[in-house]
Amino acid sequence: MARKIGRSISTVSRELARNRSSEGLYKSERAQHQYKRRRKNCGCREKRSSTLAEIIEEKLVATWSPEQIGNLLFKGAVCFKTIYRWLYTGWLSRPVKVLRHKGKRQKPQETRRRFSVDTLIAKRPAEIKSRQSFGDWELDPDRAV
Repeated sequence: MARKIGRSISTVSRELARNRSSEGLYKSERAQHQYKRRRKNCGCREKRSSTLAEIIEEKLVATWSPEQIGNLLFKGAVCFKTIYRWLYTGWLSRPVKVLRHKGKRQKPQETRRRFSVDTLIAKRPAEIKSRQSFGDWELDPDRAV
C-alpha cells in the first residue's frame, strides 16, 4: 500500500496505528477529523487582542516599562520582548517615544570612528626604511623613549 501511494512504509504504519478505531479498523473520515482536531491544538496561540493593546498602551502612557507590564501585570503570560516587538512593528498605536528611554535601545549604534590609513607603507619615504629616527620603530619597546 505504501508503494502505491508513494509514501514511506513507516509513515503508513504510523498513520494506521494512530487512527485505528476500537474495532481495529482504519476510517479515513475519522482520521481526517482527528487530524483537524490535533492541528487546532498545536502551535502557539495568538496573544494579540484589542483589549490587551488598550491595557498595554494605558500602562505605557503611565510610564510603565515593557518589563514591568509583562512581569507584574501579565505575570509572564506576555513577554516583555513581545511588547517591544509590537511597539517597533507598529501593532500598538503608541509611538516608541512613550518608552522611558524613547526607544533608543532598539539597536546598538556604533560609536567608534573608522580607522583611516593616511599613507600606505609602500608610499612612505625611503629614509623611514633605515629606521634611524624616533617614530620609525612605532611598536618596538626597546627603541621607545
